[in-house]
Amino acid sequence: MSPLILKPVFKERIWGGRNLENMGYNLPEGRIGECWGISAHVNGPNEIANGPYKGQTLDEVWLNHPGLFGNPTEEKFPLLTKILDANDQLSVQVHPDDTYAHEHENGEFGKTECWYIIDAKEDAEIIYGTYANTKQQLEEFIQNEDWDHLFKRVKVEKGDFFYVPSGTVHAIGSGIMILETQQNSDTTYRIYDYDRIDKDGKKRELHLDKSIDVITVGAQSPNVPPKKIDDEEQKGTLLIESDFFTVAKWEISGTFNFRKPRDYCLVSVIAGSGEIITDGNVFEVEKGDHLIMTADDLDNHINGELEVIISYV
Repeated sequence: MSPLILKPVFKERIWGGRNLENMGYNLPEGRIGECWGISAHVNGPNEIANGPYKGQTLDEVWLNHPGLFGNPTEEKFPLLTKILDANDQLSVQVHPDDTYAHEHENGEFGKTECWYIIDAKEDAEIIYGTYANTKQQLEEFIQNEDWDHLFKRVKVEKGDFFYVPSGTVHAIGSGIMILETQQNSDTTYRIYDYDRIDKDGKKRELHLDKSIDVITVGAQSPNVPPKKIDDEEQKGTLLIESDFFTVAKWEISGTFNFRKPRDYCLVSVIAGSGEIITDGNVFEVEKGDHLIMTADDLDNHINGELEVIISYV
């Protein structure tokens, strides 16, 4: 068979720019902040670009051809892969967990996510957590708009990785490009937006009450150190293994015999180029490509000089 090669969906954002062109994308006009590379979300499902399902969207294929995914029990496709270009700093935000989102957001998933830093300018930084140790302290910081004492700021560079579970206050700073793997959700509670004005001349909505409800307080960082994968063929790094997803990075030089760890796997090429050989069929891939190796893809090899992010549940 063949992997599902996906057409990206682009999103204009107030903080976006044009740097996604460096990933090889032909962008529409405007400040493009997000490429939804692997999405079955109602707000931007990908279209299949090849094979017998060409022209169908990923959510349709998930619903109508469950065998491609090992006949999963989940009603909705569980993951969403994006590449974000933060030309300007993003709003400071937090996401709810599944229980809170299901109750307050019409049955939507919560959102736990993770970031792999594809590129970052010198001295770039993110907001990652808070200095609040109690809910009372958190409310006081927010009510007094004492952002400098509330938000933790962390310097980042290319190749860094951050795990961002639901309840973690976070924001991507300017000059950073990331690949984000997340639960299939678009639920975000905005805490602070630098008093920016949108294209309609209005400040964007904040969600302070819901944010206070869901923010995890305490000084401990949720980040997990990546682990090197001991593989004779290629260099790999296990970035995160959580209840929601597993994410790994492979640096491929030559031929890599890819043994799928699950019935289906999400693959994003973040550097270089090469080919994927599936059951004898050859598919050219390059930086910026996104695809899904399905349950029907039995014998898989990746050949070339490239870096890929692989995720699965």
